[in-house]
Amino acid sequence: MDRHIEKVYVPMTESAFYILLSLQQERHGYGITQRVKELTAGNLTIGPGTMYGTIAKMEKDGLIAFTREEDKRKYYRITPLGQEVLDREKKRIRHLYQVVEEDDGK
Repeated sequence: MDRHIEKVYVPMTESAFYILLSLQQERHGYGITQRVKELTAGNLTIGPGTMYGTIAKMEKDGLIAFTREEDKRKYYRITPLGQEVLDREKKRIRHLYQVVEEDDGK
């Protein structure tokens, strides 16, 4: 993984994490928003500015790719590089969780 990508995306913002997680399946912007609401039980709402700014940045950096346009909706999907970044972030989060669980109440 390129140093620039690692520096920018690890650790990830919560919004970026959920956007990338949502794009393991092809989705358009509104579909991503709905998936994030579902994954977070409504606790995180990503506004259009954050959504499309993050999508543009991730596409430029090669983490996601435009797949098609249908009814004026642009669809995207995670790339192999994006999956690598997501997997690294999942590993980091699991480690944090493990540390918290092991240290809880000590």
